[in-house]
Amino acid sequence: MSNGSSITQCLLLPFADTRELQLCHFWLFLGIPLAVLLGNSLIITSTACDQHLHTPRYFFLLCLSLLHLGCISTTVPKSMANSLWDSRPISYTAYAAQLFFFLFFLIAEFYFLTIVSYDHYVAICKPLHYGSLLGSRACVHMAAAAWGAGFLNALLHKANTFSLPLCRGNAVEQFFCEIPQILKLSRSHSYLREVGLFVIAVCVTFGCFVFIVGSYVQIFRAMQGCHKAFSTCLPHLAMPFLFGTN
Repeated sequence: MSNGSSITQCLLLPFADTRELQLCHFWLFLGIPLAVLLGNSLIITSTACDQHLHTPRYFFLLCLSLLHLGCISTTVPKSMANSLWDSRPISYTAYAAQLFFFLFFLIAEFYFLTIVSYDHYVAICKPLHYGSLLGSRACVHMAAAAWGAGFLNALLHKANTFSLPLCRGNAVEQFFCEIPQILKLSRSHSYLREVGLFVIAVCVTFGCFVFIVGSYVQIFRAMQGCHKAFSTCLPHLAMPFLFGTN
């Protein structure tokens, strides 16, 4: 195989070799997405229908719920189908599409976590300026920037990754699409552009993480002795930390 155009499908890594474990994986992954779907659907419906929840914070929460649903629905259904039918193949086009949408939702979700930390910072540390700093127009602009940045990042990564010539077969050592797995199948020294783009993305992600941590540090300082601040902000601080470590 001299290049990616000669590859029509990829082989994903199976979760298990025995039929019993494959079916167990299917039912487990059926229950988890249904629970996620139910929870996020309730958030979206409540936020959209309740006029009292038409605030910047719940608007960003609605966007996060949509992105979370997108991440789950991009990778899990194919994995479930492979376990149910005891199959591994995924078309090369579907693999590229899965990678694009997974990166799009994941990157945009992290940008929205950064926006949520800014929302909390302004609400607690600068409450008198909340209306001017987080008006409806500002919220729409920030949301559009997060969606747009996620789309652009995913498009660049997808274009760079799938323009690489592949010469090491089509077996992917992962359960779903990942850039490192494609790089392993490419020729040596031909993936330097993607590595450079990945380094830039890591730097931007680290900058967002520092901004999130800095925002909550300021919040904790402003709310010293208030347990409500810790109970409200710690879950939000844990999300980007887990995101970054994974």
